[in-house]
Amino acid sequence: MLSERRLQVLRAIVQDYVGTEEPVGSKALTERHSLGVSPATVRNDMAALEEEGFIAQPHTSAGRIPTDKGYRLFVDKLAGVKPMTAPERRAIQNFLEGAVDLDDVVARTVRLLAQLTRQVAVVQYPSLTRSTVRHVELLSLAPARVMLVLITDTGRVEQRMVDCPAPFGEGPLADLRARLNSKVAGRRFSDVPRLVEDLPDAFEAEDRGTVSTVLSTLLETLVEENEERLMIGGTANLTRFGHDFPLVIRPVLEALEEQVVLLKLLGEAKDPGVTVRIGHENAHEGLNSTSVVSVGYGSGGEAVAKLGVVGPTRMDYPGTMGAVRAVARYVGQILAES
Repeated sequence: MLSERRLQVLRAIVQDYVGTEEPVGSKALTERHSLGVSPATVRNDMAALEEEGFIAQPHTSAGRIPTDKGYRLFVDKLAGVKPMTAPERRAIQNFLEGAVDLDDVVARTVRLLAQLTRQVAVVQYPSLTRSTVRHVELLSLAPARVMLVLITDTGRVEQRMVDCPAPFGEGPLADLRARLNSKVAGRRFSDVPRLVEDLPDAFEAEDRGTVSTVLSTLLETLVEENEERLMIGGTANLTRFGHDFPLVIRPVLEALEEQVVLLKLLGEAKDPGVTVRIGHENAHEGLNSTSVVSVGYGSGGEAVAKLGVVGPTRMDYPGTMGAVRAVARYVGQILAES
């Protein structure tokens, strides 16, 4: 275990390097921070930190920079989450409250995160598998054609056209709509198949084929695999950090174009806390020079999706963690109220 003083030295190195973008020397550390020891003692501490892999010497520079291992210790032990100021919180709330629908909520969240953190922002749409049904609407478009509209608790709207095997009148359609909503409204998607399996039996023999067709379309909508959608913004922010990426920026940009990679990066939505993945902790090679800060968001205290930011490992971790957490909280409130 590192001594308290060496932890202080490491904290000072991370803070200075993030702030100045320059490798940090012992003289600068003793001048900028109240470490209470001589530059020679700080040099010894830095040598010990380097030997243990927490800091490294880039090129022939006299200064040192944190390694992935150093940043990890900083995030786990030394960095608190920097809270947003009251004006910042008000600005977040006002900006997000102007959203008109779920797409607008996600788009505004991406823009806001990218602006607050000056990193790349990634927001996952609320997952259908973790949602509940708010309402099912059935609209007659032609004698044998129905539009099915599924509305979830997170405000997501899915529309499907249903070609019925026989004409279906307004009376039976209204009956199906009422019976369907009485069974599934407020229920988890995973419960719906069991709740509707007997529904065709409640209808006249000539209508049962149509009822079954409508129900099978509803069930297909609930289990579709292409539900994991993402929105990304602020990739131009990466160009400000050109010198933070050891080779070129292209591998990072290519990785950000792969939706599967981003979903893995954000992690499981059911883990609601702030997660920080640093450098080589990111399995995708193109992202070995980046850090990812993510958190779950949702209504009613349950995470239904993730949002986060991707930036260089030389990141203001306390500020980024605070911004990501605050935005997630407000998005959750808006989903709960929508």
